[in-house]
Amino acid sequence: MKVLLHTDIPKLGYLGDVVEVSQGYARNYLLPQKLAVKPTEENVKAIEKDRALKTEQRRLANEKLVKVANAVNGAEVNIEALANEQGHLFGSVTEQDIAEALQKKGFEVQTKHVAMTEHFRILGTFDVKLNFAPDIKADVQVNIAQQTDQKNDDQAKPEQQSADGE
Repeated sequence: MKVLLHTDIPKLGYLGDVVEVSQGYARNYLLPQKLAVKPTEENVKAIEKDRALKTEQRRLANEKLVKVANAVNGAEVNIEALANEQGHLFGSVTEQDIAEALQKKGFEVQTKHVAMTEHFRILGTFDVKLNFAPDIKADVQVNIAQQTDQKNDDQAKPEQQSADGE
């Protein structure tokens, strides 16, 4: 069944596209949710203005993603994490941790852009891919180092001094 999309639907199409879908998908989801309508001439003309506007917005967003990808490509971030003597982390480094580290360096990267097959659970240096769009990608290097616990060292020194003084 052919339908005219009223909104962008990932992996299906963009606003104003006429796409072929199964009858059940159209009748049970797209049409009741008002995500699509039947592709009559009136409906196509009515949506043309919105389609042009949305196309321009997608183009601008795509340009911005290309700039961000070019800026972040090849960047290196350092993340400190608690680990045992063998280098195994207490916890793991996730997509969110990497995105936050990149944001602290001034890059406009969101968690959804970081593509990891699994979370990092050991100390070391890793290459991570960033997927901004199907055709816009970047690579960054993540260095995971042992966290130095300075707060405990500072607190331990005064206690030792007071214990020595008594």
